Amino acid sequence: MIKVNNLTKKFNHLVAVDDISFEVKPGEVFGFLGPNGAGKSTTINMLCTILKPTSGSATVSCCDILKEPDRVRREIGIIFQDPSLDDRLTAEENLLFHGYIYNMDNKKIRERIDEVLDLVELKDRKKEFVKKFSGGMKRRLEIARGLMHFPKLLFLDEPTLGLDPQTRAHIWDYVLKMRKETGLTIFMTTHYMQEAEVCDRVAIIDHGKIVDIDSPENMKQKYSESTLEGVFIKLTGREIREQAGESAWVQWMRRP
Repeated sequence: MIKVNNLTKKFNHLVAVDDISFEVKPGEVFGFLGPNGAGKSTTINMLCTILKPTSGSATVSCCDILKEPDRVRREIGIIFQDPSLDDRLTAEENLLFHGYIYNMDNKKIRERIDEVLDLVELKDRKKEFVKKFSGGMKRRLEIARGLMHFPKLLFLDEPTLGLDPQTRAHIWDYVLKMRKETGLTIFMTTHYMQEAEVCDRVAIIDHGKIVDIDSPENMKQKYSESTLEGVFIKLTGREIREQAGESAWVQWMRRP
């Protein structure tokens, strides 16, 4: 679904992404784990054709990010790190506008709005203005919007940043439910160790370089560590600071 070869991005003398290569398989939940400033968002922005790489190449759903940017954009959905909804519009109007941008048939737009709102349990709020929504509700609406045009690949850039642990757990319930029901490929970035455990495979990135790629369990076995945090410290020599109050998230992770 994604193939990256020697991708590099420089901002003047700063090397934000440094000669990285990796692949993402169809249907996989693939994670970029790293601290703020590691190059996670810059990588996503290049794969989504928002930024042009300084060097290297990449394909997304068999489309070249430099030669076929329009095709890439039709194949993907994006949930940005920063809020991007229009809170002066209703939930329905935000999704309607998105459907128009992707030139969807008007009848299909109306059907799809109900489908995606039902998926994130916001169907009964579709006529409400977004400014009245909580942070978690807005995030769920952004996920619904990202699914409107039937993408093959969904990019989640720090999807739960700034949310409390309980809301983060609920957001991941929706994401994993969506993956199970649709077979969607998910590429996500995070600096939360617990979230990285959800991924099929994780790439640890630090200072723009990929340090290792493997499943969370294989990484822990490979480096004789009981947690991904221990692996990260061993590979990078530093910690990622987590937000306080992880009890709700830990309980969610321990569910049968």
